[in-house]
Amino acid sequence: MKLLSQRRRIKLINYYPPFIGAGVKVTHLSKDFKELDVAMKLTWYNRNLVGVHFGGSLFSMCDPFYMLMLMQVLGRDYIVWDKAASIRFRKPGKGTVKAAFRITDEKVNEIRTHVAEHGKGDFIFHVDVTDSGGDVVAALEKTIYVRRKDFKG
Repeated sequence: MKLLSQRRRIKLINYYPPFIGAGVKVTHLSKDFKELDVAMKLTWYNRNLVGVHFGGSLFSMCDPFYMLMLMQVLGRDYIVWDKAASIRFRKPGKGTVKAAFRITDEKVNEIRTHVAEHGKGDFIFHVDVTDSGGDVVAALEKTIYVRRKDFKG
């Protein structure tokens, strides 16, 4: 089976209907899936009643990425699910906002080690949504559930 090019992977993600509706764009995806950047411009369809980014759009621009990245990084022997999330709005989002998702080799090793010992586990990831000045607009915490497919527990 032919692998998709990085450019095509990004296009595929960007054409996901909820992202089109919110104006979310993946701007960078590393070949190893450990780095992913997204951006969202302020437009009439993601603006709330007071003229700043709608909170739901800020959340949706961050929702699936750690799960999708971990699925690729860990491989087919693991089940990966979003388990919980929380968002804290820090200041109004104006203009273009961005989020940078990173999974370190240390975090991957921590997950693999824990799951090898316990069969499953919950893992916490953080990401900040920032504005063009680098100020934090929203802070998200994601809990990702990971288990080995062969775990019987």
